[in-house]
Amino acid sequence: MSADIIWLADVRMRREGLVSEQASEPASVPVSESSPRFHFWTGASGKRYVHTVYSVFDCPTLEDANYILVRRSNKATRSVLAIGRLSNHCATTNLAEIRQHASSLNADEVHIHLLASTPQEARAVETDLITAQFSIGPRSA
Repeated sequence: MSADIIWLADVRMRREGLVSEQASEPASVPVSESSPRFHFWTGASGKRYVHTVYSVFDCPTLEDANYILVRRSNKATRSVLAIGRLSNHCATTNLAEIRQHASSLNADEVHIHLLASTPQEARAVETDLITAQFSIGPRSA
């Protein structure tokens, strides 16, 4: 299954004649079929975690997993928007949660880590990745 992302703000601006067709292309490029299926993210501990890469629309239902919501601005640049852990016992509820969160952040990829064997390990992976991606560095006194 694949889908095209329609940027409603761009459509509205085109209708109102505020933007030319060439300037209104979305900032992020849709993921092509040749995009890598796996991506490694490194935590603050230095440990690398393998993630399976899905478009938001192609993400399967999941029971237990860590996830990273990503925006791709080109083939080489990924911006991490959110890191989380699924905790519902219903796989379809987890998928709905991921899609809603991704939609609210304008994410176009979901990176899924499935190798945590316990809830404690999943929490440790989440904390390690959050610390690496969102820490602001040492603070001066």
